[in-house]
Amino acid sequence: MGRPSGLPSSRARFDARAARVRRRPWLLAAWLVVALSLVAGGVWLVRYSPVLVARSVRVEGVPQGDVAQIMRRASVPMGRPLARIDTAEIARRVIATAVLAEVTVSRSYPSTIVITASRRTPVLAVKNPQGQVQVVDSKGVAYATVAAPPRGVPMIDTLENPSSRESMRAALVVLQALSSRQRGQVSEVTVLGPNMVTLKLGAVKVVWGDASEPELKVKVMTALLRQKDVGTIDVSAPSTPVIR
Repeated sequence: MGRPSGLPSSRARFDARAARVRRRPWLLAAWLVVALSLVAGGVWLVRYSPVLVARSVRVEGVPQGDVAQIMRRASVPMGRPLARIDTAEIARRVIATAVLAEVTVSRSYPSTIVITASRRTPVLAVKNPQGQVQVVDSKGVAYATVAAPPRGVPMIDTLENPSSRESMRAALVVLQALSSRQRGQVSEVTVLGPNMVTLKLGAVKVVWGDASEPELKVKVMTALLRQKDVGTIDVSAPSTPVIR
């Protein structure tokens, strides 16, 4: 009895492999069509369908009394797909209200625009030559006119109108350099410009100058305040102070 040659089995395997090779381009094409269909469906769902559209706006980070004004300024296009809403433009409209220091706008799927804002915090009150009082934040920005300075916020006078950010920063440097006891003795701060800040410590006038060398100026000023019958201390050049 002769041994089987194995040729039919080998040919069957060869034919099956050849069939698979012939089907491979069609399978790849089919998978490509499916993938493209899924991508196209996802794009349509996100950018054009009525499913993921803006239906609500949420405002965070500010007092409840500010929410209505922020929503009016935001003017979110309700009913538009979230992906097609220009969040940067909404942020620009909202930040235009001067009392806000920072605004971010984001999408919260499936249907909400989230506006996160923070208010400016007043650290100075400035009386301009017309007698108006403005509040200034920690960056030196005068952002609102008020009837009276907020409680605990020091008042300064300025001849600038409007006051420059550099001048307000110089005044901030002066006040922050003083000790808490010295700040409690300040009765007057006058800003003629970013290079000339003066203040009254009790009955003594202090010519501070610009915002440079605040630690040295405080050290020299504190030492000179111990002297008797001092009317004016000039520490604008702290290495060569002058008393009068």
